[in-house]
Amino acid sequence: MKLLKNNSFNILTFFKDNSVPVMFVLICAVCIPVAGFPLQYLLSEIITRIGRNAFLILALLIPIMAGMGLNFGMTLGAMAGEIGLIFVCDWRIYGIPGIVLAMIISIPISVLLGWLCGTIMNMAKGREMITGYIMNYFINGIYQLIVLFCMGSIIPIKHSDILLPRGYGIRVTVDLINMRQSLDNLIAVRIGMIKIPVFTFILIALMCLFIVWFRKTKLGQDMRAVGQDMEVARATGITVERTRIISIIMSTVLAGFGMIIYLQNIGSLTTYTAHSQIGMFCIAALLVGGASVDKASIGNVFLGVILFHLMFIVAPNAGAAITGDSMIGEYFRVFVSYGVITVALAMYEAKKRRAKSLAGRKLAQAQKEEAK
Repeated sequence: MKLLKNNSFNILTFFKDNSVPVMFVLICAVCIPVAGFPLQYLLSEIITRIGRNAFLILALLIPIMAGMGLNFGMTLGAMAGEIGLIFVCDWRIYGIPGIVLAMIISIPISVLLGWLCGTIMNMAKGREMITGYIMNYFINGIYQLIVLFCMGSIIPIKHSDILLPRGYGIRVTVDLINMRQSLDNLIAVRIGMIKIPVFTFILIALMCLFIVWFRKTKLGQDMRAVGQDMEVARATGITVERTRIISIIMSTVLAGFGMIIYLQNIGSLTTYTAHSQIGMFCIAALLVGGASVDKASIGNVFLGVILFHLMFIVAPNAGAAITGDSMIGEYFRVFVSYGVITVALAMYEAKKRRAKSLAGRKLAQAQKEEAK
């Protein structure tokens, strides 16, 4: 009987700690048969979306390790990657060389933006996520000014086919057809109708190995110490503010690389909106995988990509089958992407308050016992 109670407790604890992934498993289990997609199609789409999105989501892990929560400021790196691609398209450098050069161009821009974001976050300790979210709007305004007015008028752009008809400002869509899936096709394996982008998966695997290695380095250990307790870390001689800024810079640079991988898979750049929701969807996918504001793993990344994007694939058809209107599915997946972030943050805050209350009660009990 005692063993049964223990097992029951463990099961309840598991569902409590993994409520978001379990909810998405149930949603997908209901929607998949209703949507009516063949298994081969679903596998092909999931593999494509893992290659497209995983690198971007992995960029979120380092700030979480440093105790800075979910880095909504990763969108700054996405903008840097887009600027790199615009220049590469103007210079007519295509394929793998173009992708590599775009990444190189994005690095100094990402470093500058990451340093700015990290510095401001240090002034708003405890409110890093909302600070990063607002920073997106601020830097997005500067980005729009540069690509809409400066490029072609102040910043030289040679070729008119990527400029607006007025002679300055970048077109709404920039064609990346000459570098479309260059990374994905470099080493690719086909199994029936399923294409596996092996080289892209190698890059993602290298990124995972880098994160595992980085956690064991001196800087990685410093970030973990800062994430656990800033005052204790400061007392041991760690430069807390500098360590936090480095974590945001690294995340921003990696997000720039991830955005370039993402866009080369799609084959086009929507100049003014491609980056606008990328941070939101990456964070939602990470939370769907079972991560929290203060704890995330590589496993959470891949589970989140699979569950979140599987819901994205099947929701429109499931909505059309159930209600007769495919837009219901579109509304549902947008609602869920925002809702899961809200629920996860609310659950994290409630858990933190319960832990604080429990610690207070234990302290009060200990003081009473000492008084006796």
